Amino acid sequence: VIPDSVNQISNIDWCIKDNAKKHRTIKYDLVHEKESPTPVLRRGQSFKIIVNYTDRDFNREWDAVVLNLKFGKYPSRRKGTIIQLTVENDSFTQEHDEWDVMIDQETAFNKLVLQVRSPSDAPVGVWRLQVQSELNNIREYHLSEESQAYILFNPWCKDDSVYMAAEDKLEEYVLNDNGKVFAGGSHRWPNGCPWAFGQFDDDVLPIALHIMDFARFYRTGRGCPKQVVRAISAGVNNEDDDGILEGKWGNDDKEYSDGVVPWEWTGSVRILEQYKKNGYQPVKYGQCWVFSALVVTICRALGIPCRSVTNYQSAHDTNNSLTIDTFFDEEGNKIEGGPDGDNTDSTWNFHVWNDAWMARPDLPPGYGGWQAIDATPQEASGYRYRCGPASLVAIRRGNIGFNYDVPFIFSEVNADIMYWVKDATSKWGWSRVEHIKNGIGLALWTKLPEKDDELGDDDSEDITLEYKSKEGTAAERLAIHNAIRGCKLAKQYYDIKSSRKKDVEFDLRELDRIKIGDSFQVQIVMTNKSSDTRTVTTALTAYSTYYTGNISKKIKKTDDKLTIAPGEHKMVTMNVSYNEYWKELVPGCLIKMYVICRVSETGQMYADEDNFTIEKPKLQIKISESVRAHESCKAAFVFKNPLDIPLTKCRLTLEGAGLLKSMAIAIEGEVSPNGMFEHTVEFPPRIHGPRKLIASFNSLELYNITGA
Repeated sequence: VIPDSVNQISNIDWCIKDNAKKHRTIKYDLVHEKESPTPVLRRGQSFKIIVNYTDRDFNREWDAVVLNLKFGKYPSRRKGTIIQLTVENDSFTQEHDEWDVMIDQETAFNKLVLQVRSPSDAPVGVWRLQVQSELNNIREYHLSEESQAYILFNPWCKDDSVYMAAEDKLEEYVLNDNGKVFAGGSHRWPNGCPWAFGQFDDDVLPIALHIMDFARFYRTGRGCPKQVVRAISAGVNNEDDDGILEGKWGNDDKEYSDGVVPWEWTGSVRILEQYKKNGYQPVKYGQCWVFSALVVTICRALGIPCRSVTNYQSAHDTNNSLTIDTFFDEEGNKIEGGPDGDNTDSTWNFHVWNDAWMARPDLPPGYGGWQAIDATPQEASGYRYRCGPASLVAIRRGNIGFNYDVPFIFSEVNADIMYWVKDATSKWGWSRVEHIKNGIGLALWTKLPEKDDELGDDDSEDITLEYKSKEGTAAERLAIHNAIRGCKLAKQYYDIKSSRKKDVEFDLRELDRIKIGDSFQVQIVMTNKSSDTRTVTTALTAYSTYYTGNISKKIKKTDDKLTIAPGEHKMVTMNVSYNEYWKELVPGCLIKMYVICRVSETGQMYADEDNFTIEKPKLQIKISESVRAHESCKAAFVFKNPLDIPLTKCRLTLEGAGLLKSMAIAIEGEVSPNGMFEHTVEFPPRIHGPRKLIASFNSLELYNITGA
């Protein structure tokens, strides 16, 4: 008998955990919330929903069902953000770039089981669903209550533009919620700081969508990873909108008194929780590695494969010359701003940004894969402080005409260094006295997938050759010349040739790892290749520096003048003791050795530098032998103070996804000179499974002692 009323819908069952397991989203906290769990799904993949009826079983002879899906604040059929799917088939009939629905199972007990498939290019974010129940012979219908689900990018789906064929790599670049950000050390010995990315925390997805609102692009653009990561690079910093984090590059703790010093952060969730608590006002403060870590968190949360990248000896080209230039007057004094006042080029000891993985259909074939993006606000791009995505292939080949910001990142990793002296005999008024082709982008590091080294950095991966061909090879020089062709100012700088005779060779000996408390030695070796005697004046200077390359304090300087016979080798040495350098160190414990030499007879000049880090001890973490979810366990944090002074105003920061909520602990008392620090924390781990605890110790005298 045909019923005379519409079959009423009692509720929609999203089968949240079953779908989450199939969609690899089971780690998201939103899926596990007790009162109102939220579905988290990946596009291009089918998911199951169950329509539960109040009155009777579904009968396709007279019952009709329509799924109404909406996306965004102002959904539109024309823009593809209103979708209506009529339930009538037992299999999918549409292409993978269309929404589709099929009847999976008609069961008793008033249930209709459906499979719904989202297109592989669906906008990413919150989709709202209402199910409409109709009776074929009447115009009445009944609507279910509206429910919603997050739909994310799907790097496991071949039709998705973020698809990555190497599935084992996705365990690291999408699913790993712990890792390292390389901040400090040197290109030979990078220092990896443990970081809790925490992309599955329940605050992350809502905040990710919040910062995308700043981008002001069409909602349909949220299906395009190129536009999404460009929006992320702008929204993580606060320069143009109320983004997540405010950057600050101060000289000491006092300048950060109204916030958190950047080197105290050990994870992203604490920052995001504070951002939400502040009413979505920027959190104070961050520097490049913190911006990069937040980008990893946001990208991985949305399903975009992402890694943090550290470039050692990173150039900041401010006048688009593709070179890093320093200008001197006739007396050898540095001229700030260069000849036109617009040159404030600098070289950072290291700079940290990100790579995100995606196809680039807007570029010629072969330019997809890793794309560089940078959320640290340095230069405006399209009137906003953002950077990328720039194809690594384009950067490596010097194709600076491709979107986005390829020239800037090309200079960061492959600029040449040039030194100029005022010269009245030159047409331009300047003569180039030194051209260093291998001083920028000495190495680029990221974390190696599928490996964790809590005690050292054996889990680091050198990816320099993904950004540039081997230094000095024909391919690397070809990339330089390819880039020069597209840059007028670069042509001018490269066309000027050095007229000075160079017959003395200089070799600044690079230093190895120096532990805090040890002395070190700087040496420069000079060889006279001419047939005449040469007189050389030398100046060796050691500075404590910030990682941006800015000088803090002079530690020591030696000047010398020596005569070198034809074919002779001579060495100048400067010894620096622990007592001379430790009081001058600034956060990061970076030291820059700078050497300037001048040959009196020929006017030949030589300038070079070496940067290295004074290494600090690691924080050891001792855990209870038996650790069980929801049962109290203990963690002890231990290290030896390497200084001969007490450590004061000590603080311990803890992060551990699934273990405990992030916390900052003020430690009572002092750590005695050369004494042991030990502090124990007791907590009940929240979720079972492999978990990582990350900690950072900071005091007024010693910063960023980390362990995991």
